[in-house]
Amino acid sequence: MTERIPPRDTHTSAAIPAPAGAGDGPPSPRFAYDRHTWKEIAHLLANFPLSLVGFVYVATVLFTGLGLTVTVIGFPLLALGLMGARQLGRMERARARALLGVRVDEPSRLALRGSGGFWLRLWLAVKDPVAWRSVLYEFIRLPWGVLTFAITLTSLFVLWPVLPFIARGLTNADRAMVRGLLSPSDELERRIAELESDRGVVVDTAAADLRRIERDLHDGAQARLVNLAMGLGLAKEKLLEDPDAAAAMVEEAHGEVKLALQELRDLARGIHPAVLTDRGLDAALSSVASRCTVPVKVTVDLAERPAAAIEGIAYFTVSELLQNVSKHSGARTASVDVWRSESRLLIQVWDDGRGGASLDAGTGMRGLADRLDAVDGLFVLESPEGGPTTVTAELPWRDRETAG
Repeated sequence: MTERIPPRDTHTSAAIPAPAGAGDGPPSPRFAYDRHTWKEIAHLLANFPLSLVGFVYVATVLFTGLGLTVTVIGFPLLALGLMGARQLGRMERARARALLGVRVDEPSRLALRGSGGFWLRLWLAVKDPVAWRSVLYEFIRLPWGVLTFAITLTSLFVLWPVLPFIARGLTNADRAMVRGLLSPSDELERRIAELESDRGVVVDTAAADLRRIERDLHDGAQARLVNLAMGLGLAKEKLLEDPDAAAAMVEEAHGEVKLALQELRDLARGIHPAVLTDRGLDAALSSVASRCTVPVKVTVDLAERPAAAIEGIAYFTVSELLQNVSKHSGARTASVDVWRSESRLLIQVWDDGRGGASLDAGTGMRGLADRLDAVDGLFVLESPEGGPTTVTAELPWRDRETAG
């Protein structure tokens, strides 16, 4: 039996703010020209050329993309331009950290992977708030860059005794713009973007499941029922003139009925097994383990049943993982552990096979990871070459609603 692991933190921890006076920004200005003052002067002198490049870029891309939105290439061009604006914002944050001592965290990456089809990914890129704030920043910076460049260059020759104070005042405005426009989105904004991405995954998964059910019905039970109807029609015609042949046809049709019923049962089990509804995860996972080609030890330690949706996802996750164990692992033994830890349902599937599994190896694990991510879950795969393989999945715990 595998050793249980504590639930992993599914959210990236926020950066701990530094205490006041812990180096967030240079010291107060003095008449002496120290390294902080020279960094600020370098920042102000670089404002004009960099802001000019940024302004030309966003103006060209934005107006070209918006102007071509009536054509097919308009929105893709606008989306690419906004993704480039994101990179301009990254460069400006790096410059502010290096020269102004401004600590600004990088925004979350745009969640385009696993976000559905092309048009959904395109829409997410077009309405990216981080990119649009970067565009606004570059528009504002051009007049400000011209002003600060002119004042700083003139002060170097005319007002050099008080230039440290002038540089500090101008760069404080720069710091305010960086913090105001280039800081990460707030938590609610990031959460909305994640949920929109997850919704696309759920829709695509549901559509794929419907196509699978339709294909199984069309190629399996439906085809058998058609053959059954034709066989019974022929038996009816031969019933009077050749009773023995008709009896043989009826016997064959009876076998077809049994096979069709078995295929329908398998299909229903694939949609939602009755044993899961009636008896819960312990019995359902034991049933899945009994069909695995490898001996599997199942341990379910739950005082109560989770919500039906979470229970179903847990069942199909374990089912898919045990199918991978049967087909790809070459294992001799395996185990499944399910338990609850506070507000999380944890699943651990272990096998002593050859290892080397990955999310991109074509074994369906990428789809499992996307499904769990869509419901705020977590999927962790540890499979070194030579084994063993341990898959840990986490799902949010939701209490089961009781019928009133």
